[in-house]
Amino acid sequence: MNTSRREWLAQAGGALLLGSGVGGFSLSAMAQATRPAAGGAPRVVLLGQSVPLTGNASEIGNAFAAGSRLAVSGFNERNAATGLQLKLLQLDDGYDAARAGANARTLLSTNKADLLFGFVGTASSEAGASVATQQGSLLFAPFAASDTLRGADHPNVFHVRPGMIDEALKIVRQCSTVGQTRVALVGDDDAMGRAGLAAVQQAIAELKLTPLVATALVPASGNKLDAALKTVQQQSPQAIVLVSLSGTTANAIRSLRKSGYTGSFMAFSIVGIDPLYATLGKDIGGIVISQVVPSPRPSAIPIVKEYLAAVDNSDQTASYEGLEGFIAAKAVGEAVRRAGKGFNTASLQRVMAGMTDYDVGGFRINLRPGLRDNVRSIDLISISADGRVLR
Repeated sequence: MNTSRREWLAQAGGALLLGSGVGGFSLSAMAQATRPAAGGAPRVVLLGQSVPLTGNASEIGNAFAAGSRLAVSGFNERNAATGLQLKLLQLDDGYDAARAGANARTLLSTNKADLLFGFVGTASSEAGASVATQQGSLLFAPFAASDTLRGADHPNVFHVRPGMIDEALKIVRQCSTVGQTRVALVGDDDAMGRAGLAAVQQAIAELKLTPLVATALVPASGNKLDAALKTVQQQSPQAIVLVSLSGTTANAIRSLRKSGYTGSFMAFSIVGIDPLYATLGKDIGGIVISQVVPSPRPSAIPIVKEYLAAVDNSDQTASYEGLEGFIAAKAVGEAVRRAGKGFNTASLQRVMAGMTDYDVGGFRINLRPGLRDNVRSIDLISISADGRVLR
Protein backbone atom coordinates (compact mmCIF):
# COMPACT_ATOMS: atom_id res chain seq x y z
CA MET A 1 0.00 0.00 0.00
CA ASN A 2 1.33 3.42 -0.94
CA THR A 3 2.67 5.65 1.81
CA SER A 4 2.09 9.37 1.55
CA ARG A 5 3.93 10.96 -1.34
CA ARG A 6 5.49 13.55 0.94
CA GLU A 7 7.02 10.96 3.29
CA TRP A 8 8.36 8.77 0.52
CA LEU A 9 9.74 11.62 -1.52
CA ALA A 10 11.53 13.05 1.49
CA GLN A 11 13.30 9.72 1.88
CA ALA A 12 14.04 9.44 -1.84
CA GLY A 13 15.35 12.99 -1.99
CA GLY A 14 17.66 12.30 0.92
CA ALA A 15 19.06 9.22 -0.81
CA LEU A 16 19.80 11.22 -3.94
CA LEU A 17 21.54 13.92 -1.95
CA LEU A 18 23.71 11.33 -0.25
CA GLY A 19 25.33 10.78 -3.60
CA SER A 20 23.85 7.64 -5.09
CA GLY A 21 22.97 9.60 -8.21
CA VAL A 22 21.15 6.57 -9.56
CA GLY A 23 17.60 7.99 -9.70
CA GLY A 24 15.55 5.65 -11.87
CA PHE A 25 18.51 3.41 -12.79
CA SER A 26 17.78 -0.05 -11.41
CA LEU A 27 20.54 -2.41 -10.35
CA SER A 28 19.42 -5.06 -12.84
CA ALA A 29 19.41 -2.54 -15.67
CA MET A 30 22.81 -1.26 -14.54
CA ALA A 31 24.21 -4.77 -14.69
CA GLN A 32 22.78 -5.27 -18.16
CA ALA A 33 24.20 -1.92 -19.32
CA THR A 34 27.74 -2.95 -18.40
CA ARG A 35 27.62 -6.05 -20.58
CA PRO A 36 28.49 -5.93 -24.27
CA ALA A 37 25.26 -5.84 -26.27
CA ALA A 38 24.52 -7.56 -29.53
CA GLY A 39 24.35 -4.18 -31.25
CA GLY A 40 27.79 -3.04 -30.04
CA ALA A 41 29.27 -1.43 -26.94
CA PRO A 42 26.81 -0.32 -24.23
CA ARG A 43 26.15 3.33 -23.57
CA VAL A 44 24.79 4.98 -20.44
CA VAL A 45 23.31 8.43 -21.12
CA LEU A 46 23.55 10.74 -18.11
CA LEU A 47 20.69 13.20 -17.63
CA GLY A 48 21.61 16.01 -15.24
CA GLN A 49 18.68 17.52 -13.35
CA SER A 50 18.61 20.40 -10.90
CA VAL A 51 15.30 20.36 -9.06
CA PRO A 52 13.84 21.81 -5.82
CA LEU A 53 13.72 18.81 -3.50
CA THR A 54 13.54 21.31 -0.64
CA GLY A 55 12.27 24.88 -0.42
CA ASN A 56 9.17 26.72 -1.63
CA ALA A 57 8.50 24.55 -4.69
CA SER A 58 9.60 21.24 -3.16
CA GLU A 59 6.27 19.43 -3.54
CA ILE A 60 6.17 20.25 -7.25
CA GLY A 61 9.88 19.48 -7.66
CA ASN A 62 9.72 16.17 -5.82
CA ALA A 63 6.66 14.99 -7.74
CA PHE A 64 8.15 15.96 -11.12
CA ALA A 65 11.47 14.34 -10.22
CA ALA A 66 9.78 11.16 -8.99
CA GLY A 67 7.69 10.80 -12.14
CA SER A 68 10.86 11.23 -14.19
CA ARG A 69 12.54 8.40 -12.29
CA LEU A 70 9.66 6.04 -13.03
CA ALA A 71 9.95 6.66 -16.78
CA VAL A 72 13.73 6.27 -16.72
CA SER A 73 13.36 2.91 -14.97
CA GLY A 74 10.86 1.83 -17.60
CA PHE A 75 13.17 2.89 -20.43
CA ASN A 76 16.07 0.95 -18.94
CA GLU A 77 14.02 -2.21 -18.57
CA ARG A 78 12.78 -2.01 -22.17
CA ASN A 79 16.23 -1.29 -23.58
CA ALA A 80 18.43 -3.47 -21.35
CA ALA A 81 19.24 -5.88 -24.18
CA THR A 82 20.41 -3.08 -26.49
CA GLY A 83 22.93 -1.63 -24.05
CA LEU A 84 21.35 1.83 -24.28
CA GLN A 85 20.48 3.05 -20.78
CA LEU A 86 19.58 6.28 -19.03
CA LYS A 87 21.00 7.46 -15.73
CA LEU A 88 19.24 10.33 -13.97
CA LEU A 89 21.36 12.40 -11.57
CA GLN A 90 19.21 14.79 -9.54
CA LEU A 91 20.66 17.63 -7.44
CA ASP A 92 18.64 19.79 -5.06
CA ASP A 93 18.62 23.53 -5.75
CA GLY A 94 16.05 24.59 -3.15
CA TYR A 95 14.23 26.64 -5.82
CA ASP A 96 17.20 29.01 -5.97
CA ALA A 97 18.40 30.10 -9.40
CA ALA A 98 22.01 30.60 -8.30
CA ARG A 99 22.16 27.05 -6.93
CA ALA A 100 20.51 25.76 -10.10
CA GLY A 101 23.19 27.45 -12.20
CA ALA A 102 25.94 26.02 -10.00
CA ASN A 103 24.33 22.58 -10.23
CA ALA A 104 24.22 22.89 -14.03
CA ARG A 105 27.95 23.59 -14.15
CA THR A 106 28.67 20.67 -11.81
CA LEU A 107 26.47 18.31 -13.80
CA LEU A 108 28.07 19.20 -17.13
CA SER A 109 31.68 19.83 -16.12
CA THR A 110 32.24 17.46 -13.20
CA ASN A 111 29.65 14.73 -13.70
CA LYS A 112 29.94 14.88 -17.50
CA ALA A 113 26.19 14.81 -18.08
CA ASP A 114 25.19 14.28 -21.70
CA LEU A 115 22.50 16.94 -21.34
CA LEU A 116 20.50 18.88 -18.76
CA PHE A 117 16.95 17.76 -18.04
CA GLY A 118 13.85 18.91 -16.19
CA PHE A 119 14.95 22.05 -14.35
CA VAL A 120 12.00 23.34 -12.31
CA GLY A 121 11.24 27.05 -11.99
CA THR A 122 11.44 30.01 -14.35
CA ALA A 123 14.64 31.54 -12.98
CA SER A 124 16.25 28.12 -12.47
CA SER A 125 15.44 27.13 -16.05
CA GLU A 126 16.96 30.36 -17.34
CA ALA A 127 20.10 29.66 -15.31
CA GLY A 128 20.29 26.10 -16.64
CA ALA A 129 19.78 27.25 -20.21
CA SER A 130 22.54 29.83 -19.87
CA VAL A 131 25.03 27.24 -18.64
CA ALA A 132 23.96 24.76 -21.31
CA THR A 133 24.56 27.38 -24.00
CA GLN A 134 27.95 28.31 -22.56
CA GLN A 135 29.06 24.67 -22.50
CA GLY A 136 27.56 23.63 -25.82
CA SER A 137 24.96 21.36 -24.27
CA LEU A 138 21.17 20.94 -24.30
CA LEU A 139 18.38 21.66 -21.81
CA PHE A 140 15.39 19.37 -22.22
CA ALA A 141 11.92 19.79 -20.67
CA PRO A 142 12.28 22.75 -18.28
CA PHE A 143 9.21 23.11 -16.05
CA ALA A 144 7.56 26.57 -16.11
CA ALA A 145 10.24 28.25 -18.20
CA SER A 146 9.78 31.78 -19.49
CA ASP A 147 8.62 32.09 -23.09
CA THR A 148 11.87 33.93 -23.78
CA LEU A 149 13.55 30.50 -23.80
CA ARG A 150 11.37 29.46 -26.75
CA GLY A 151 12.84 31.90 -29.25
CA ALA A 152 15.14 31.15 -32.16
CA ASP A 153 18.12 32.31 -30.10
CA HIS A 154 17.70 29.24 -27.84
CA PRO A 155 17.82 26.34 -30.32
CA ASN A 156 19.40 24.09 -27.67
CA VAL A 157 16.38 24.30 -25.32
CA PHE A 158 13.52 21.87 -25.95
CA HIS A 159 10.15 22.19 -24.26
CA VAL A 160 7.72 19.40 -23.52
CA ARG A 161 5.09 21.60 -21.84
CA PRO A 162 3.30 24.43 -23.68
CA GLY A 163 4.44 28.00 -23.15
CA MET A 164 3.02 30.43 -20.63
CA ILE A 165 1.48 32.32 -23.56
CA ASP A 166 -0.48 29.17 -24.48
CA GLU A 167 -1.89 28.94 -20.95
CA ALA A 168 -2.54 32.67 -20.84
CA LEU A 169 -4.52 32.56 -24.08
CA LYS A 170 -6.68 29.76 -22.69
CA ILE A 171 -7.28 31.63 -19.42
CA VAL A 172 -8.13 35.08 -20.80
CA ARG A 173 -10.24 33.59 -23.61
CA GLN A 174 -12.28 31.78 -20.96
CA CYS A 175 -12.74 35.01 -19.03
CA SER A 176 -13.98 36.70 -22.21
CA THR A 177 -16.32 33.82 -23.02
CA VAL A 178 -18.16 34.16 -19.71
CA GLY A 179 -18.33 37.96 -19.99
CA GLN A 180 -15.56 38.85 -17.54
CA THR A 181 -14.09 42.04 -18.97
CA ARG A 182 -12.53 43.36 -15.78
CA VAL A 183 -9.57 41.08 -15.12
CA ALA A 184 -6.70 41.66 -12.68
CA LEU A 185 -3.48 39.76 -12.04
CA VAL A 186 -1.68 38.90 -8.81
CA GLY A 187 1.63 37.06 -8.76
CA ASP A 188 4.91 36.45 -7.04
CA ASP A 189 7.43 39.21 -7.66
CA ASP A 190 9.97 36.93 -9.30
CA ALA A 191 10.93 35.65 -12.74
CA MET A 192 7.87 33.42 -12.88
CA GLY A 193 5.43 36.16 -11.92
CA ARG A 194 6.93 38.59 -14.41
CA ALA A 195 6.84 35.98 -17.18
CA GLY A 196 3.22 35.21 -16.39
CA LEU A 197 2.28 38.89 -16.43
CA ALA A 198 3.98 39.34 -19.81
CA ALA A 199 2.14 36.29 -21.19
CA VAL A 200 -1.26 37.50 -19.98
CA GLN A 201 -0.69 40.99 -21.37
CA GLN A 202 0.39 39.50 -24.70
CA ALA A 203 -2.67 37.22 -24.82
CA ILE A 204 -5.01 40.12 -24.07
CA ALA A 205 -3.42 42.22 -26.79
CA GLU A 206 -3.61 39.41 -29.37
CA LEU A 207 -7.27 38.73 -28.59
CA LYS A 208 -8.01 42.47 -28.54
CA LEU A 209 -9.56 42.32 -25.08
CA THR A 210 -9.78 44.95 -22.37
CA PRO A 211 -6.40 45.51 -20.67
CA LEU A 212 -5.87 44.32 -17.12
CA VAL A 213 -7.62 46.62 -14.67
CA ALA A 214 -4.95 46.03 -12.00
CA THR A 215 -1.72 44.12 -11.42
CA ALA A 216 0.21 43.30 -8.26
CA LEU A 217 3.49 41.42 -8.11
CA VAL A 218 4.31 40.83 -4.47
CA PRO A 219 7.43 39.37 -2.78
CA ALA A 220 6.70 35.83 -1.57
CA SER A 221 8.08 36.75 1.87
CA GLY A 222 7.08 39.79 3.87
CA ASN A 223 3.77 41.46 4.67
CA LYS A 224 2.96 43.38 1.48
CA LEU A 225 0.32 41.04 0.11
CA ASP A 226 -2.75 42.41 1.91
CA ALA A 227 -2.02 46.00 0.91
CA ALA A 228 -1.50 44.95 -2.69
CA LEU A 229 -4.74 42.97 -2.73
CA LYS A 230 -6.64 45.94 -1.32
CA THR A 231 -5.41 48.07 -4.22
CA VAL A 232 -6.46 45.37 -6.69
CA GLN A 233 -9.93 45.10 -5.17
CA GLN A 234 -10.49 48.84 -5.56
CA GLN A 235 -10.67 48.22 -9.32
CA SER A 236 -13.59 45.77 -8.88
CA PRO A 237 -12.18 42.88 -10.93
CA GLN A 238 -14.55 40.14 -12.02
CA ALA A 239 -11.68 37.65 -12.24
CA ILE A 240 -8.18 37.54 -10.79
CA VAL A 241 -5.43 35.61 -12.55
CA LEU A 242 -2.87 34.15 -10.14
CA VAL A 243 0.74 33.57 -11.25
CA SER A 244 2.33 32.23 -8.09
CA LEU A 245 3.26 29.14 -6.14
CA SER A 246 0.77 27.57 -3.78
CA GLY A 247 1.79 29.67 -0.76
CA THR A 248 1.10 33.09 -2.28
CA THR A 249 -1.91 31.73 -4.15
CA ALA A 250 -3.53 30.32 -1.02
CA ASN A 251 -2.83 33.45 1.02
CA ALA A 252 -4.26 35.67 -1.71
CA ILE A 253 -7.44 33.62 -2.07
CA ARG A 254 -8.09 33.52 1.66
CA SER A 255 -7.42 37.22 2.11
CA LEU A 256 -9.62 38.23 -0.82
CA ARG A 257 -12.51 36.01 0.23
CA LYS A 258 -12.27 37.26 3.80
CA SER A 259 -12.53 40.83 2.53
CA GLY A 260 -15.71 39.99 0.59
CA TYR A 261 -14.40 39.35 -2.91
CA THR A 262 -16.84 37.10 -4.80
CA GLY A 263 -15.23 37.03 -8.25
CA SER A 264 -13.39 34.21 -9.99
CA PHE A 265 -9.86 32.93 -9.51
CA MET A 266 -7.81 31.62 -12.45
CA ALA A 267 -4.42 30.00 -11.85
CA PHE A 268 -1.58 28.76 -14.06
CA SER A 269 -0.55 25.09 -13.90
CA ILE A 270 2.64 26.04 -12.07
CA VAL A 271 0.66 26.51 -8.85
CA GLY A 272 0.51 22.76 -8.23
CA ILE A 273 -2.91 21.30 -7.38
CA ASP A 274 -1.71 18.99 -4.60
CA PRO A 275 0.17 21.58 -2.54
CA LEU A 276 -2.63 24.12 -3.10
CA TYR A 277 -5.25 21.68 -1.89
CA ALA A 278 -3.07 20.71 1.07
CA THR A 279 -2.95 24.39 2.06
CA LEU A 280 -6.51 25.48 1.27
CA GLY A 281 -8.53 22.34 1.95
CA LYS A 282 -12.23 22.95 1.25
CA ASP A 283 -11.48 26.60 0.49
CA ILE A 284 -10.10 25.46 -2.88
CA GLY A 285 -13.67 25.03 -4.18
CA GLY A 286 -14.39 26.89 -7.42
CA ILE A 287 -10.80 27.86 -8.35
CA VAL A 288 -10.03 27.30 -12.05
CA ILE A 289 -6.56 25.98 -12.90
CA SER A 290 -5.04 25.36 -16.33
CA GLN A 291 -3.39 21.99 -16.88
CA VAL A 292 -0.90 21.03 -19.59
CA VAL A 293 -1.05 17.23 -19.23
CA PRO A 294 -4.02 14.85 -18.93
CA SER A 295 -5.60 14.12 -15.59
CA PRO A 296 -3.58 11.51 -13.64
CA ARG A 297 -6.78 9.63 -12.88
CA PRO A 298 -7.70 6.24 -14.37
CA SER A 299 -8.54 6.71 -18.06
CA ALA A 300 -8.19 5.11 -21.48
CA ILE A 301 -5.26 7.35 -22.43
CA PRO A 302 -2.27 4.98 -22.86
CA ILE A 303 0.35 7.27 -21.27
CA VAL A 304 -1.86 7.76 -18.21
CA LYS A 305 -2.42 4.00 -17.91
CA GLU A 306 1.33 3.41 -18.20
CA TYR A 307 2.09 6.06 -15.58
CA LEU A 308 -0.52 4.74 -13.15
CA ALA A 309 0.79 1.19 -13.57
CA ALA A 310 4.29 2.42 -12.72
CA VAL A 311 2.92 4.32 -9.72
CA ASP A 312 1.12 1.20 -8.50
CA ASN A 313 4.47 -0.61 -8.42
CA SER A 314 6.13 2.17 -6.44
CA ASP A 315 5.68 4.14 -3.24
CA GLN A 316 4.46 7.19 -5.18
CA THR A 317 1.07 8.82 -5.42
CA ALA A 318 -0.25 9.95 -8.80
CA SER A 319 -0.18 13.69 -9.51
CA TYR A 320 -0.23 16.11 -12.44
CA GLU A 321 3.40 17.03 -11.80
CA GLY A 322 4.42 13.38 -11.53
CA LEU A 323 2.72 12.60 -14.83
CA GLU A 324 4.44 15.57 -16.48
CA GLY A 325 7.82 14.34 -15.24
CA PHE A 326 6.98 10.88 -16.55
CA ILE A 327 6.06 12.28 -19.98
CA ALA A 328 9.18 14.45 -20.09
CA ALA A 329 11.48 11.51 -19.34
CA LYS A 330 9.62 9.32 -21.85
CA ALA A 331 10.19 11.99 -24.49
CA VAL A 332 13.90 12.39 -23.79
CA GLY A 333 14.27 8.60 -23.82
CA GLU A 334 12.62 8.44 -27.23
CA ALA A 335 14.94 11.17 -28.55
CA VAL A 336 17.97 9.24 -27.28
CA ARG A 337 16.66 6.01 -28.80
CA ARG A 338 16.15 7.67 -32.17
CA ALA A 339 19.60 9.27 -32.04
CA GLY A 340 21.23 5.90 -31.37
CA LYS A 341 24.09 4.91 -29.08
CA GLY A 342 26.66 6.79 -31.13
CA PHE A 343 24.97 10.18 -30.86
CA ASN A 344 26.74 13.42 -29.99
CA THR A 345 25.19 16.69 -28.87
CA ALA A 346 24.73 17.98 -32.41
CA SER A 347 23.05 14.83 -33.70
CA LEU A 348 20.81 14.55 -30.64
CA GLN A 349 19.80 18.20 -31.11
CA ARG A 350 18.84 17.46 -34.73
CA VAL A 351 16.71 14.53 -33.65
CA MET A 352 14.92 16.61 -31.01
CA ALA A 353 14.30 19.44 -33.48
CA GLY A 354 12.63 16.92 -35.78
CA MET A 355 10.18 15.67 -33.14
CA THR A 356 7.41 18.08 -34.09
CA ASP A 357 4.46 15.77 -33.47
CA TYR A 358 5.47 12.94 -31.16
CA ASP A 359 2.68 10.77 -29.77
CA VAL A 360 3.58 9.84 -26.19
CA GLY A 361 0.85 7.28 -25.74
CA GLY A 362 -2.21 9.26 -26.79
CA PHE A 363 -0.72 12.62 -25.79
CA ARG A 364 1.06 14.59 -28.49
CA ILE A 365 4.03 16.87 -27.91
CA ASN A 366 5.95 19.21 -30.18
CA LEU A 367 9.62 19.93 -29.52
CA ARG A 368 9.74 22.53 -32.30
CA PRO A 369 11.24 25.83 -31.10
CA GLY A 370 8.82 28.75 -31.03
CA LEU A 371 6.12 30.33 -28.92
CA ARG A 372 3.06 28.61 -30.37
CA ASP A 373 2.02 25.02 -29.90
CA ASN A 374 -1.11 23.92 -31.72
CA VAL A 375 -0.50 20.20 -31.23
CA ARG A 376 -1.30 19.86 -27.55
CA SER A 377 -4.42 20.87 -25.69
CA ILE A 378 -4.64 22.75 -22.41
CA ASP A 379 -7.46 21.92 -20.01
CA LEU A 380 -9.15 24.27 -17.59
CA ILE A 381 -10.26 22.39 -14.50
CA SER A 382 -11.80 23.35 -11.20
CA ILE A 383 -11.50 21.70 -7.81
CA SER A 384 -14.50 20.87 -5.65
CA ALA A 385 -14.46 21.53 -1.92
CA ASP A 386 -13.88 17.82 -1.31
CA GLY A 387 -10.86 17.75 -3.65
CA ARG A 388 -12.47 16.25 -6.77
CA VAL A 389 -11.17 17.49 -10.12
CA LEU A 390 -13.95 18.87 -12.31
CA ARG A 391 -13.78 19.98 -15.94
